[in-house]
Amino acid sequence: MKLLHLTHESAATNLAIDEALLETAESSEHYPEILRIWEPRHPLVVLGRSSPMEQEANLAFCRRENIEVLRRCSGGQSIVTGPGCLMYAVLLDYRQRPEIRMLDKAHQFVMNQMRESIASLGIVVEIRGTSDLTYQDRKFSGNSLRCKRNWMVYHGTMICEFDIDLIVNCLGSPIRQPGYRKGRSHRDFLTQLPTTTNELAPAIVNQWGAETQWDDWPKGLAERLVKGKYATEAWNHNVRPLRAR
Repeated sequence: MKLLHLTHESAATNLAIDEALLETAESSEHYPEILRIWEPRHPLVVLGRSSPMEQEANLAFCRRENIEVLRRCSGGQSIVTGPGCLMYAVLLDYRQRPEIRMLDKAHQFVMNQMRESIASLGIVVEIRGTSDLTYQDRKFSGNSLRCKRNWMVYHGTMICEFDIDLIVNCLGSPIRQPGYRKGRSHRDFLTQLPTTTNELAPAIVNQWGAETQWDDWPKGLAERLVKGKYATEAWNHNVRPLRAR
């Protein structure tokens, strides 16, 4: 597995890179599996592919604080991220790992890898719901996936040194809640993982065995996806489905 340790200055480009990796792998004869690690430069709300913006984001607060609200290519609930949150994505080849074609096996495989990477730091966490990681029964990581015929990208966030109050202020009510949440508010449900992004990143890299930096990432496609999709009102407000050309 190759390593892409890359944070772009543009939030939209950071979201586009994950999809660009997936699309490029799907259209290539030979492409490596990749672990990507990045940390946003600024606070950001990231909506799930079908998340209703007006319900899941506090748009008035985000506009007042100049916080971007963008949409990713995968499903799941909306998140808030920024400096102090570690973002990751793993690009996985179904032909090498046929068992993960079953979504429950895919969630189990990736979440176990992430749990073990955190355990190497001496921190015990649990997998809860479909694809959450929790510390002392409170969520610090939400994760989601996007599938093609031969490839999958599985990505998520890890809250480390990030202000929970900012998450509370940026988000509205989720349209779906896992049973273990038990109706708790964002403030009572979310927590920080007791480590730093600088400590967590190499633990994840070691767990996945991603040692060689991959610099040949699809810059051109990522730029086209930003212009035709991730930076557009139509995509982010879910006006109609868009596709980069």
